[in-house]
Amino acid sequence: FRRHHRLHDRDDTGAYEAAQGPLRDALTAVSAIECYEGSMRQVQDTIEIATRGQALYDFTGEVADLVAKAAMTTGLVYLFCRHTSCSLLIQENADPDVQRDLLAFFKRLVPDGDPLFVHTMEGPDDMPAHVKAALTQTTLSIPITRGAMALGTWQGIYLFEHRRAPHKRQVLVHIAGA
Repeated sequence: FRRHHRLHDRDDTGAYEAAQGPLRDALTAVSAIECYEGSMRQVQDTIEIATRGQALYDFTGEVADLVAKAAMTTGLVYLFCRHTSCSLLIQENADPDVQRDLLAFFKRLVPDGDPLFVHTMEGPDDMPAHVKAALTQTTLSIPITRGAMALGTWQGIYLFEHRRAPHKRQVLVHIAGA
């Protein structure tokens, strides 16, 4: 088993292994980690998505770029959203009406400012955002086939922002395969 860490494409100084707590988290956010065990390889990176409020943000291209860079023929891409008020979706990318309809449905299902919610400290859209995230998903798994994600023709990968204000969201991308 051999482990290789890259920090901004420089040689690793051992700082990542020595780091603990928040420092290790910070190093993880700016590093790509590659592990080799026999022919099986793993790559990990983080994509940051700047949102402008409630909407679906397509980041399929960014994930596809990481898969291409990993140069694996077969495997699995695992995505993990590091937040509790947004979520991840695989959804149609051809007709923007699908995104508008999804937003309208979730706004009706869990309206901002609903008097049902006690947790209002962070604003009237915060607790509804948590509920929307709980009803959707914060992780996705996508197979890699012939060196590319095995998404359907009209499928795209979206971050579903449930808050009204802009945020910087992080999605951890873990790619494993050969």
